[in-house]
Amino acid sequence: MGAKIRATGSHVPSKRLTNADLARMVDTSEEWIVQRTGIRTRHVLSDGELPSDMAVDAGRRALEAAGVSAEGIDLLIVATTFPDMICPGSAPFVAKDLGLVDAPFFDLTAGCTGFVYGLGVADGLIRAGLSRCALLIGMEALSRVTDWTDRQTCVLFGDGAGAVVLEPGGDDEGVLGTALHGDAAKSLLLHMPAGGSRRPGTVQTLAQREHFVKMEGSGVFRSAALMMDRAIREALVAAGRALDDIDWIIPHQANARIIDALVRRLKVGPDRVISNLDCVANTSAASIPIALDEALRDGRIQTGDLVALTAFGAGVTYGATIVRI
Repeated sequence: MGAKIRATGSHVPSKRLTNADLARMVDTSEEWIVQRTGIRTRHVLSDGELPSDMAVDAGRRALEAAGVSAEGIDLLIVATTFPDMICPGSAPFVAKDLGLVDAPFFDLTAGCTGFVYGLGVADGLIRAGLSRCALLIGMEALSRVTDWTDRQTCVLFGDGAGAVVLEPGGDDEGVLGTALHGDAAKSLLLHMPAGGSRRPGTVQTLAQREHFVKMEGSGVFRSAALMMDRAIREALVAAGRALDDIDWIIPHQANARIIDALVRRLKVGPDRVISNLDCVANTSAASIPIALDEALRDGRIQTGDLVALTAFGAGVTYGATIVRI
């Protein structure tokens, strides 16, 4: 009996940053951004707001929707690339503010694939009998690590968090098949050069702006659709399902051109793909659970639907999960 999604929740900050706002900050335009990314607005944290605050709110909404108290959660996984602190991360702060009682918690770092990886981990722990009610949260505060003078990257990212409450499912419920992969040869396609123990922060690293995310856009574009296509097809085999059985595909919300390329590779209609990229931008590990929560709450996804979740991210990591809602 694998993990079944009992309920979802999400949070995006109230502060919105439009393409027009960005055009006043760097050499860009509404037309340039929309043509290359499909993004029109993004939500970003205000000064004084904490990344873990987003995860806590998303988690509370999921718990409320599930009718589960904090005491009922026996596992917390926070998928995030940029935690509140390198040590101890974000999970301890989230657990404390949610009021979890004696539940194990940890951060999971797998770039934008973090939520898909986290779902695979939670599913495995539930199948092993080590959890009966888990809370998985994807959370990113990318605005805090974005170079707002670099028009190639600053137009892409937003902040947010999405959460799911997981419990053991029955036959043909929940996670039916998963495929997880990594390609370490592409490890620097997206990275932050300094700030870790390999290259600690110094006056020099600050002056060289090495504490911001760097991305090789062309390399990401060439790899992303191919990786997600492969992962979906492998996950379908693991689930014993065919592509035609899928009601909805929720890809990582990275870039409209990447999503379009995936749709062409899969040869599925765009009406089967859920995307909110235009209004929230790329929220990394939070993008899939935010989109999932929105689609469940507005009624597009119904109980019994078969959904493919797929992502790629820094590392390079990639994967997919087939879920019966």
